[in-house]
Amino acid sequence: MSTPYPFTAVVGQADLRLALLLNAVSPAVGGVLVRGEKGTAKSTAVRALSTLLPQVDVVPGCRFSCAPGAPDPACPDGPHEPGPGRARPARMVELPVGASEDRLVGALDIERALAEGVKAFEPGLLADAHRGILYVDEVNLLHDHLIDLLLDAAAMGASYVEREGVSVRHAARFLLVGTMNPEEGELRPQLLDRFGLTVEVAASREPAQRVEVVRRRLAYEDDPAGFATRWAGDENEVRARVVAARALLPQVVLGDTALLQIAATCAGFEVDGMRADIVMARTATALAAWAGRTSVRKEDVRQAALLALPHRRRRNPFDAPGLDEDMLDRILDEFPDEEPEPDPDPEPGRNPDPDADPDSEGPDDGGGPDGGGGVPPQSGGPQGSDAPADSTDTGGPTEAPGEAPADAPESPQPSAQESGGPEQAAVRAAEPFRTKMLSVPGLGEGAAGRRSRARTAHGRTTGAQRPRGHLTKLHLMATVHAAAPHQRARGRDGRGLVIRKDDLRQATREGREGNLVLFLVDASGSMAARQRMSAVKGAVLSLLLDAYQRRDKVGLITFRGATAELALPPTSSVDAAAARLEQLPTGGRTPLAAGLLKAHEVLRIERLRDPSRRPLLVVVTDGRATSAGTAAGRTDSTPRELAGRSARLLQAGGVASVVVDCESGPVRLGLAGVLAADLGGPAVTLDGLRADSLAGLVKNVRTAVTSDSNRRAA
Repeated sequence: MSTPYPFTAVVGQADLRLALLLNAVSPAVGGVLVRGEKGTAKSTAVRALSTLLPQVDVVPGCRFSCAPGAPDPACPDGPHEPGPGRARPARMVELPVGASEDRLVGALDIERALAEGVKAFEPGLLADAHRGILYVDEVNLLHDHLIDLLLDAAAMGASYVEREGVSVRHAARFLLVGTMNPEEGELRPQLLDRFGLTVEVAASREPAQRVEVVRRRLAYEDDPAGFATRWAGDENEVRARVVAARALLPQVVLGDTALLQIAATCAGFEVDGMRADIVMARTATALAAWAGRTSVRKEDVRQAALLALPHRRRRNPFDAPGLDEDMLDRILDEFPDEEPEPDPDPEPGRNPDPDADPDSEGPDDGGGPDGGGGVPPQSGGPQGSDAPADSTDTGGPTEAPGEAPADAPESPQPSAQESGGPEQAAVRAAEPFRTKMLSVPGLGEGAAGRRSRARTAHGRTTGAQRPRGHLTKLHLMATVHAAAPHQRARGRDGRGLVIRKDDLRQATREGREGNLVLFLVDASGSMAARQRMSAVKGAVLSLLLDAYQRRDKVGLITFRGATAELALPPTSSVDAAAARLEQLPTGGRTPLAAGLLKAHEVLRIERLRDPSRRPLLVVVTDGRATSAGTAAGRTDSTPRELAGRSARLLQAGGVASVVVDCESGPVRLGLAGVLAADLGGPAVTLDGLRADSLAGLVKNVRTAVTSDSNRRAA
């Protein structure tokens, strides 16, 4: 086994280390979600935490880590006889993004269950993580059905495996730790709320701190065992402090004043539900125990709010998590602390002032060997300037001199003369609304989602087939029908069927898949009227919200002037697309053909990267084409002819398309409908895009019929 990177050797990241240690002190806090850019020590710190956890006593031979003093009465390996336990280190179990359901919850031997009535069960990762840590890297990329299983286990403290009437249950209480890069998409609100605390991390911009990160990483890679030995003293000190804080935790008093501060804070920030209040109370209590105190103070409540509330403040997917610290201070000042009791004498080697920063002696924010990596402080400040790079990276992205920033457009914007008009400032989007269901026709086999019909692992059963590899979903009737003709030849002499492996049939299911929704938005001068562009942005924002709810990937292409620009490559981060849309300027001529050809190129590349994910092209335009732009292949072709030829190229490639007609006014040219015909897809107006438009029409017709009937009866 490789030597893990020491927890106390992580440079900076005070809030991250503190949140992890608070969960080590009190697992009831509910886990940690670590959000941040790549290369910020997220995975390194989480993996290092397991070495600081106290050992656990387990029943010898139990695969489900039952405690000797209180074994699980429903344990599949039980019942357990009374006896001494065996001590072992707490486990840190990693859940891969591509894990199967059987790997997570365990696998049941269906053949033995049907033929012998035996519950032959192979435990999964949830059983391995019981009384330990379950770590999910890139948790926002986890498949929906796995997230649902995690939600159930986290809420009930148990895992259930149900297969054709055969049920197995075992305890599954674990510390849930997840890391994610927000650029790759956000979490479902249900799972987001299950994490007790959240921490935002970013790479340090201080050269001295970055140098220390590189120095320690290189030293660790050259001699992992020797590097760990140099930090063993600090590791033992923190480990002893965790044990002492756990022992002190039952003695910590959460007074009425602290409870009022917690309740007022959650109410003031309009947090949904009561889970935030409970998590804040547990976190504040753990903070007091970590500081060696037996009473909760206002600074504990403040720190608990900064860790427990930011991710619960989101009202929609496009809201950035965060907390107004000035507002937090105003709320807490309304409930001053009572006179605190003197704390007991600090233990030898512990900083007596819990608010003092033990990492202030050097540029690497540490007080251990080599001048860094001490115990994390109680800090309520922002995380941005106190962060290291990951142990496998040197930090966040930087821009070399003369290099364009990451968000810069791919090509320079044309001048006013080239674009046919001056650029107009970006306008705000109108309020989003619920849109109609747009889907790709046919039956796909892409990633699980909620948009188009597809063959999936979950959904309604539509048939049966021989399993390709490991059997996951048994089709019972098809299995019985396959085995029935051979019972006499197999010597059946009892009531049970004689089942063999060749008889087993896999259920084929139909559900929904997520698609790649590529938005092609007309940003030319014909769309630039302020109210009109505001409505267009509101419609696209509504479609983005719909894509978020249906688990789609999204991309954004805009065209104006003489070129088309890939404003956002296909990504799972719908809120990134919303941010780019908000900044979208307008003006100039309309190079419709250039936009369509750009969409064709983007979809061609994405088909090579992810061939199973089917695309849906949403073209938002009034259908005008006033510039050939960079798409001009023949000088004798008009812009309209070039646009039609480009649209038919997309149709020939089998791309499903929808045109959102933005034309307004009493005189309509109907060009968007012509474009839709060339693309082989439907055209829908901005008003017709609303999901309530059809319902409103039905309601109006019903009201009219009822009124007419009443008049006739009178």
